[in-house]
Amino acid sequence: MNDLKPFVDATERERARSGDTYVNFYNEALEASKMFRKEYQDRMNVVKWHEMPMERSADGLIKHIINERMDTKECCIDIYMQFIQQNGATGTSRHLSEEVAFVIEGTGHDLHYDVRFDCGDEFVWEWETTPKKYEWGPGDFVYIPPYCAHKRFNTGSEEARVVVVNSRIMKSIGLDWFDQLEPAEGYEDLWVPPAD
Repeated sequence: MNDLKPFVDATERERARSGDTYVNFYNEALEASKMFRKEYQDRMNVVKWHEMPMERSADGLIKHIINERMDTKECCIDIYMQFIQQNGATGTSRHLSEEVAFVIEGTGHDLHYDVRFDCGDEFVWEWETTPKKYEWGPGDFVYIPPYCAHKRFNTGSEEARVVVVNSRIMKSIGLDWFDQLEPAEGYEDLWVPPAD
């Protein structure tokens, strides 16, 4: 004999079919997927050097190699080249997605302010006040952990060029947490301070 009470009762059954608002979300999603697959075929498979736009940003001068707005077949990552003038630096930024960087030319270092967080009733974020310093040079790979506040310095005698890669996945799942904490020198006019 089964002594378990049924989950469904008359009230739940009545509520399940109640409501007079009808939408077309599911069918629209099917149609959107069909359209995406059709237009995807015409997206760029190769991005030529002259098709990569430059940008003066609050983080300094960058050249977008792949960006979600560039109509490429790549749908998961953004890539840009960062130019850091001699004895210059980027701004300080943080984002919930991890970042990787590859040094093309130049020497310098990153400062990383690691994040600590607690998740009780709500997220509580705190950043280290003493940064970790990571030296880099041509051919080096640099890893920046999620939500780590970081800044890049060129200590060499020539312009540094660093290729930076970020994932779009966190943004896609609703965690688009991205802040420019301070601008790069000479790019203050482009900086909007974070709200918090």
